[in-house]
Amino acid sequence: MGGAFLAAALLARLGGRIGLPTIPLFILAGILLGPHTPGFVLVDDPHELEMLSALGLVLLLFYLGLEFHLDDLKAGGRRMAMAGGIYLLLNVGAGLGFGFALGWGTSEALVLAGVLGISSSAIVTKVLVDLGRIGNPETKPILGIIVVEDVFLALYLAALQPILSGADSLSAAAVDAGKAFAFLLVLALAARFGTRVTGRLIGTKDDELLVVSFLGAAVFMAGVSEWFGVADAIGAFMVGLMLGSTTSGERILKLVHPLRDAFGAIFFFAFGLSIDPGDLPTVLWPVLAAVVVTLAMNVLAGLAAARIYSFGPGPAANISTTLLARGEFALILATMAAAAGLDERLSPFIAGYVLILAVLAPLVAGRSHLVARFFPAARGASEPDTARIG
Repeated sequence: MGGAFLAAALLARLGGRIGLPTIPLFILAGILLGPHTPGFVLVDDPHELEMLSALGLVLLLFYLGLEFHLDDLKAGGRRMAMAGGIYLLLNVGAGLGFGFALGWGTSEALVLAGVLGISSSAIVTKVLVDLGRIGNPETKPILGIIVVEDVFLALYLAALQPILSGADSLSAAAVDAGKAFAFLLVLALAARFGTRVTGRLIGTKDDELLVVSFLGAAVFMAGVSEWFGVADAIGAFMVGLMLGSTTSGERILKLVHPLRDAFGAIFFFAFGLSIDPGDLPTVLWPVLAAVVVTLAMNVLAGLAAARIYSFGPGPAANISTTLLARGEFALILATMAAAAGLDERLSPFIAGYVLILAVLAPLVAGRSHLVARFFPAARGASEPDTARIG
């Protein structure tokens, strides 16, 4: 485990010197030091890190829930809902069509819809910070789209879990889905109306007790969620949503950050361990085709969002390129698909797809002014100078 942390850190430091995000580098470290790559093997069996990897996944979604607030939907208004809805319609719809076109199976197509459809909030946030665009006018719709994606993510995983669990019949699948949504509804109501009670239960001035409390709550609810047929990560997300609105929310956000980073790195590293580089050439063309589809859909979604907000080519290019990255959610789906025994080509496909876009997105976003030259100018659109940073 120590070697895994150090290897991931070393490769990430080297990549950081040329501006690459950490997620694909953690995966690459796992591939290079895994049992499927010639040379030194750090971990013979990826299952040795299974529990730590699961903890990393839980903490990633718990953190996402902490950052998301139900009031964000109200604050964004109709334009945010429109921009996010159009983005999902284009990207998830294209992902579903692409999945069926591959002919790997219906369950595989449903997984690919989410893989191609949801941006990486971790990489999107990092790109905005690194390029100094947090204060740009187009950043508000970008973050709004991420919020809409987060809501869709919870519902999508709850609907997908009964399908991947292999229900014996349509009625059994309906019962499983109903049980999952009922449990999700209870958690959502608790997050909406139980904030005061939850805050009293978890609140303490002692940081040590607070860490033990929120970590226990997140992991415990992840386990309960899995028992109800809901993905464990979504249970952790809902706990984060609940605790983020309490008076301890800001402290929890700061305290969980290093835990998320450390165990999240192990999650990505462990995913890399399971990838056989020899399988990547077999899915090379589907991966490249999926990247082209994603590029096209993001351009269309960026133009649509810019039109909704009356932006010009510069902000439209920033929206398109910033939201391009795919990361943690795609890998969550890969883990679920592998556990469900779906087509073996899914894991190398998702790994190759995530690696390419996680590297390509920050590089393209930093040169979005070049992309903007190919975008049509909108009549009456605003083109703030800050939109051209980077």
